Amino acid sequence: MVPLSIPSPPQGVWELPIPGTGLVLPIRAYALCILTGIVVAWIIASRRWKARGGSQDTLETAILWAVPVGIIGARLYHVITDHQLYFGPGRHPIEALYIWRGGLGIWGAVAAGALAVWLVCRRRGASFAAMADSLAPGVAVAQGIGRLGNWFNQELFGRPTTLPWGLEIDPLHRPAGYEQYATFQPTFLYELIWVLLVALALVLLDRRLQLGHGQVFWLYVVLYTFGRFWVEGLRIDTANHIGTWRINEYVSLVVFIGGIVAFLITRRRHRTREDPETVDPRGARASEAPAA
Repeated sequence: MVPLSIPSPPQGVWELPIPGTGLVLPIRAYALCILTGIVVAWIIASRRWKARGGSQDTLETAILWAVPVGIIGARLYHVITDHQLYFGPGRHPIEALYIWRGGLGIWGAVAAGALAVWLVCRRRGASFAAMADSLAPGVAVAQGIGRLGNWFNQELFGRPTTLPWGLEIDPLHRPAGYEQYATFQPTFLYELIWVLLVALALVLLDRRLQLGHGQVFWLYVVLYTFGRFWVEGLRIDTANHIGTWRINEYVSLVVFIGGIVAFLITRRRHRTREDPETVDPRGARASEAPAA
Protein backbone atom coordinates (compact mmCIF):
# COMPACT_ATOMS: atom_id res chain seq x y z
CA MET A 1 0.00 0.00 0.00
CA VAL A 2 1.28 3.45 -0.92
CA PRO A 3 1.46 5.79 2.13
CA LEU A 4 -1.10 8.61 2.20
CA SER A 5 -3.18 7.32 -0.67
CA ILE A 6 -6.69 6.01 -1.29
CA PRO A 7 -6.79 2.22 -1.67
CA SER A 8 -9.04 0.67 -4.27
CA PRO A 9 -11.45 -2.06 -3.19
CA PRO A 10 -9.96 -5.56 -3.68
CA GLN A 11 -12.92 -6.66 -5.78
CA GLY A 12 -15.99 -5.28 -7.48
CA VAL A 13 -17.93 -8.53 -7.96
CA TRP A 14 -19.05 -11.11 -5.42
CA GLU A 15 -20.30 -14.53 -6.50
CA LEU A 16 -23.27 -15.82 -4.57
CA PRO A 17 -23.82 -19.60 -4.89
CA ILE A 18 -27.32 -20.67 -5.89
CA PRO A 19 -28.16 -23.71 -3.73
CA GLY A 20 -28.80 -26.94 -5.59
CA THR A 21 -27.81 -25.61 -9.02
CA GLY A 22 -24.03 -25.44 -9.01
CA LEU A 23 -24.38 -21.93 -10.42
CA VAL A 24 -23.35 -18.62 -8.96
CA LEU A 25 -25.08 -15.25 -9.09
CA PRO A 26 -22.64 -12.35 -9.63
CA ILE A 27 -23.36 -9.41 -7.34
CA ARG A 28 -21.72 -6.36 -8.89
CA ALA A 29 -20.78 -3.32 -6.83
CA TYR A 30 -21.38 -1.10 -9.86
CA ALA A 31 -25.00 -2.24 -10.10
CA LEU A 32 -25.51 -1.92 -6.34
CA CYS A 33 -24.23 1.66 -6.43
CA ILE A 34 -26.58 2.57 -9.27
CA LEU A 35 -29.56 0.96 -7.52
CA THR A 36 -28.72 2.70 -4.25
CA GLY A 37 -28.49 6.02 -6.07
CA ILE A 38 -31.89 5.46 -7.66
CA VAL A 39 -33.51 4.72 -4.29
CA VAL A 40 -31.95 7.79 -2.66
CA ALA A 41 -32.99 9.99 -5.60
CA TRP A 42 -36.51 8.59 -5.33
CA ILE A 43 -36.71 9.51 -1.64
CA ILE A 44 -35.41 13.05 -2.20
CA ALA A 45 -37.68 13.65 -5.20
CA SER A 46 -40.69 12.27 -3.34
CA ARG A 47 -40.28 14.77 -0.52
CA ARG A 48 -39.70 17.68 -2.87
CA TRP A 49 -42.63 16.81 -5.16
CA LYS A 50 -44.95 16.36 -2.19
CA ALA A 51 -43.86 19.71 -0.74
CA ARG A 52 -44.82 21.36 -4.03
CA GLY A 53 -48.27 19.79 -3.86
CA GLY A 54 -47.82 16.99 -6.37
CA SER A 55 -49.37 13.54 -6.06
CA GLN A 56 -47.20 10.57 -5.12
CA ASP A 57 -48.77 8.41 -7.81
CA THR A 58 -47.62 10.74 -10.59
CA LEU A 59 -44.07 10.87 -9.26
CA GLU A 60 -43.80 7.11 -8.83
CA THR A 61 -45.10 6.51 -12.34
CA ALA A 62 -42.60 9.00 -13.75
CA ILE A 63 -39.65 7.42 -11.93
CA LEU A 64 -40.70 3.86 -12.81
CA TRP A 65 -40.59 4.84 -16.47
CA ALA A 66 -37.56 7.11 -16.26
CA VAL A 67 -35.22 4.55 -14.67
CA PRO A 68 -35.28 1.81 -17.34
CA VAL A 69 -35.55 4.28 -20.21
CA GLY A 70 -32.69 6.30 -18.73
CA ILE A 71 -30.48 3.20 -18.47
CA ILE A 72 -31.19 2.37 -22.11
CA GLY A 73 -30.36 5.95 -23.09
CA ALA A 74 -27.17 5.84 -21.04
CA ARG A 75 -26.02 2.69 -22.80
CA LEU A 76 -26.91 4.03 -26.25
CA TYR A 77 -24.90 7.19 -25.62
CA HIS A 78 -21.89 5.15 -24.54
CA VAL A 79 -22.09 2.81 -27.53
CA ILE A 80 -22.47 5.71 -29.99
CA THR A 81 -19.63 7.81 -28.57
CA ASP A 82 -17.32 4.81 -28.06
CA HIS A 83 -18.44 2.80 -31.07
CA GLN A 84 -14.90 1.57 -31.78
CA LEU A 85 -15.17 -0.69 -28.74
CA TYR A 86 -17.98 -2.70 -30.34
CA PHE A 87 -17.83 -2.29 -34.10
CA GLY A 88 -15.05 -2.86 -36.61
CA PRO A 89 -12.41 -5.52 -37.28
CA GLY A 90 -11.95 -7.89 -34.38
CA ARG A 91 -14.87 -6.45 -32.43
CA HIS A 92 -18.08 -8.16 -31.34
CA PRO A 93 -21.22 -5.99 -31.75
CA ILE A 94 -23.19 -8.25 -29.41
CA GLU A 95 -21.05 -6.89 -26.56
CA ALA A 96 -22.84 -3.57 -26.94
CA LEU A 97 -25.65 -5.27 -25.02
CA TYR A 98 -23.39 -6.37 -22.14
CA ILE A 99 -24.40 -3.58 -19.82
CA TRP A 100 -23.06 -5.48 -16.80
CA ARG A 101 -19.53 -4.81 -18.05
CA GLY A 102 -19.98 -1.08 -17.50
CA GLY A 103 -20.29 1.76 -19.96
CA LEU A 104 -23.12 4.19 -19.22
CA GLY A 105 -23.22 7.81 -20.34
CA ILE A 106 -24.93 10.31 -18.04
CA TRP A 107 -25.91 12.50 -20.99
CA GLY A 108 -27.94 9.69 -22.52
CA ALA A 109 -29.46 8.81 -19.15
CA VAL A 110 -30.66 12.35 -18.47
CA ALA A 111 -31.97 12.90 -22.01
CA ALA A 112 -33.84 9.60 -22.26
CA GLY A 113 -35.05 9.76 -18.67
CA ALA A 114 -36.32 13.31 -19.20
CA LEU A 115 -38.22 12.18 -22.29
CA ALA A 116 -39.90 9.43 -20.28
CA VAL A 117 -40.82 11.88 -17.50
CA TRP A 118 -42.18 14.36 -20.05
CA LEU A 119 -44.43 11.71 -21.58
CA VAL A 120 -45.77 10.70 -18.15
CA CYS A 121 -46.37 14.32 -17.17
CA ARG A 122 -48.15 14.99 -20.44
CA ARG A 123 -50.35 11.96 -19.92
CA ARG A 124 -51.08 12.86 -16.30
CA GLY A 125 -51.63 16.57 -16.72
CA ALA A 126 -48.63 17.37 -14.54
CA SER A 127 -46.04 20.09 -15.02
CA PHE A 128 -42.89 18.62 -16.53
CA ALA A 129 -40.90 21.67 -15.39
CA ALA A 130 -42.07 21.26 -11.78
CA MET A 131 -41.26 17.55 -11.92
CA ALA A 132 -37.79 18.26 -13.30
CA ASP A 133 -37.19 20.78 -10.51
CA SER A 134 -38.23 18.20 -7.93
CA LEU A 135 -36.00 15.51 -9.40
CA ALA A 136 -32.83 17.53 -10.03
CA PRO A 137 -31.16 17.46 -6.57
CA GLY A 138 -31.84 13.74 -6.20
CA VAL A 139 -30.41 13.03 -9.64
CA ALA A 140 -27.21 14.82 -8.63
CA VAL A 141 -26.93 12.73 -5.46
CA ALA A 142 -27.60 9.54 -7.45
CA GLN A 143 -24.79 10.41 -9.83
CA GLY A 144 -22.40 10.75 -6.91
CA ILE A 145 -23.38 7.40 -5.44
CA GLY A 146 -23.11 5.80 -8.86
CA ARG A 147 -19.53 7.05 -9.18
CA LEU A 148 -18.57 4.77 -6.32
CA GLY A 149 -19.06 1.96 -8.82
CA ASN A 150 -16.08 3.30 -10.78
CA TRP A 151 -14.03 3.10 -7.59
CA PHE A 152 -14.92 -0.57 -7.12
CA ASN A 153 -14.17 -1.30 -10.78
CA GLN A 154 -10.89 0.65 -10.74
CA GLU A 155 -11.89 2.54 -13.88
CA LEU A 156 -12.29 6.07 -15.23
CA PHE A 157 -9.52 7.49 -13.06
CA GLY A 158 -7.32 10.45 -13.91
CA ARG A 159 -3.68 11.12 -14.65
CA PRO A 160 -0.87 9.82 -12.41
CA THR A 161 -0.34 11.86 -9.25
CA THR A 162 1.72 11.85 -6.08
CA LEU A 163 -0.86 13.83 -4.11
CA PRO A 164 -1.77 12.38 -0.69
CA TRP A 165 -5.23 11.50 -1.98
CA GLY A 166 -3.94 9.67 -5.04
CA LEU A 167 -5.95 6.56 -5.89
CA GLU A 168 -4.13 3.22 -5.85
CA ILE A 169 -4.77 1.22 -9.01
CA ASP A 170 -3.77 -2.42 -9.36
CA PRO A 171 -1.35 -3.18 -12.25
CA LEU A 172 -4.08 -5.14 -14.03
CA HIS A 173 -6.20 -2.01 -14.38
CA ARG A 174 -3.52 0.48 -15.39
CA PRO A 175 -3.74 1.68 -19.02
CA ALA A 176 -0.99 0.94 -21.51
CA GLY A 177 1.82 3.41 -21.03
CA TYR A 178 1.01 3.97 -17.36
CA GLU A 179 2.13 0.64 -15.93
CA GLN A 180 4.93 2.24 -13.92
CA TYR A 181 2.59 4.49 -11.93
CA ALA A 182 0.86 3.36 -8.74
CA THR A 183 -1.48 6.24 -7.87
CA PHE A 184 -3.80 8.29 -10.04
CA GLN A 185 -6.20 11.23 -9.74
CA PRO A 186 -9.38 9.93 -8.04
CA THR A 187 -11.84 11.46 -10.49
CA PHE A 188 -14.67 9.41 -9.01
CA LEU A 189 -14.11 11.21 -5.71
CA TYR A 190 -13.87 14.65 -7.32
CA GLU A 191 -17.17 14.14 -9.11
CA LEU A 192 -18.80 12.63 -6.00
CA ILE A 193 -17.89 15.66 -3.89
CA TRP A 194 -18.89 18.07 -6.65
CA VAL A 195 -22.36 16.63 -7.29
CA LEU A 196 -23.13 16.50 -3.58
CA LEU A 197 -22.24 20.19 -3.36
CA VAL A 198 -24.40 20.80 -6.44
CA ALA A 199 -27.36 19.05 -4.79
CA LEU A 200 -26.92 21.11 -1.62
CA ALA A 201 -26.68 24.34 -3.62
CA LEU A 202 -29.84 23.49 -5.56
CA VAL A 203 -31.84 22.85 -2.42
CA LEU A 204 -30.66 26.03 -0.71
CA LEU A 205 -31.17 28.24 -3.77
CA ASP A 206 -34.58 26.75 -4.41
CA ARG A 207 -35.60 27.38 -0.81
CA ARG A 208 -34.32 30.95 -0.85
CA LEU A 209 -35.47 32.05 -4.31
CA GLN A 210 -38.59 29.89 -4.74
CA LEU A 211 -37.38 28.66 -8.11
CA GLY A 212 -39.85 27.16 -10.54
CA HIS A 213 -40.57 26.46 -14.21
CA GLY A 214 -37.49 24.28 -14.63
CA GLN A 215 -35.04 26.73 -13.06
CA VAL A 216 -33.72 24.21 -10.52
CA PHE A 217 -33.14 21.71 -13.30
CA TRP A 218 -31.31 24.22 -15.47
CA LEU A 219 -29.13 25.20 -12.53
CA TYR A 220 -28.32 21.52 -12.06
CA VAL A 221 -27.32 21.32 -15.72
CA VAL A 222 -25.09 24.39 -15.44
CA LEU A 223 -23.38 23.40 -12.21
CA TYR A 224 -22.91 19.75 -13.12
CA THR A 225 -21.43 20.43 -16.55
CA PHE A 226 -19.07 23.03 -15.08
CA GLY A 227 -17.56 20.40 -12.81
CA ARG A 228 -17.77 17.59 -15.35
CA PHE A 229 -15.75 19.57 -17.90
CA TRP A 230 -12.90 19.88 -15.39
CA VAL A 231 -13.08 16.24 -14.27
CA GLU A 232 -13.30 14.97 -17.84
CA GLY A 233 -10.05 16.73 -18.70
CA LEU A 234 -8.23 14.74 -16.01
CA ARG A 235 -9.27 11.29 -17.20
CA ILE A 236 -6.95 9.00 -19.18
CA ASP A 237 -9.34 6.20 -20.14
CA THR A 238 -9.80 5.47 -23.81
CA ALA A 239 -12.15 7.97 -25.45
CA ASN A 240 -12.74 9.58 -28.81
CA HIS A 241 -11.26 13.03 -29.28
CA ILE A 242 -11.87 15.98 -31.56
CA GLY A 243 -8.57 17.79 -31.57
CA THR A 244 -7.14 17.76 -28.06
CA TRP A 245 -10.51 17.53 -26.29
CA ARG A 246 -12.53 14.46 -25.48
CA ILE A 247 -16.06 14.35 -26.91
CA ASN A 248 -17.53 14.63 -23.44
CA GLU A 249 -15.65 17.88 -22.89
CA TYR A 250 -17.36 19.38 -25.94
CA VAL A 251 -20.71 18.04 -24.77
CA SER A 252 -20.15 19.54 -21.31
CA LEU A 253 -19.33 22.94 -22.79
CA VAL A 254 -22.30 23.00 -25.16
CA VAL A 255 -24.76 21.83 -22.51
CA PHE A 256 -23.28 24.30 -19.99
CA ILE A 257 -23.94 27.23 -22.33
CA GLY A 258 -27.40 25.94 -23.19
CA GLY A 259 -28.23 25.58 -19.50
CA ILE A 260 -27.21 29.15 -18.75
CA VAL A 261 -29.36 30.49 -21.58
CA ALA A 262 -32.35 28.39 -20.55
CA PHE A 263 -32.05 29.42 -16.90
CA LEU A 264 -31.83 33.13 -17.71
CA ILE A 265 -34.81 32.97 -20.04
CA THR A 266 -37.03 31.10 -17.59
CA ARG A 267 -35.91 33.27 -14.67
CA ARG A 268 -36.76 36.41 -16.61
CA ARG A 269 -40.21 35.12 -17.48
CA HIS A 270 -41.14 33.47 -14.19
CA ARG A 271 -40.47 34.60 -10.62
CA THR A 272 -42.95 32.28 -8.91
CA ARG A 273 -43.52 28.55 -8.88
CA GLU A 274 -46.13 26.86 -11.03
CA ASP A 275 -48.76 24.36 -9.88
CA PRO A 276 -47.31 20.86 -10.08
CA GLU A 277 -50.47 19.31 -11.49
CA THR A 278 -53.46 20.77 -13.29
CA VAL A 279 -56.94 20.58 -11.83
CA ASP A 280 -59.98 19.69 -13.89
CA PRO A 281 -63.33 21.58 -13.56
CA ARG A 282 -64.63 19.03 -11.05
CA GLY A 283 -61.73 19.76 -8.67
CA ALA A 284 -59.92 16.46 -9.18
CA ARG A 285 -56.35 16.30 -10.30
CA ALA A 286 -55.89 15.28 -13.90
CA SER A 287 -53.69 12.42 -12.72
CA GLU A 288 -56.66 11.03 -10.78
CA ALA A 289 -59.17 11.35 -13.63
CA PRO A 290 -60.25 8.12 -15.33
CA ALA A 291 -58.48 7.23 -18.54
CA ALA A 292 -60.30 8.11 -21.72
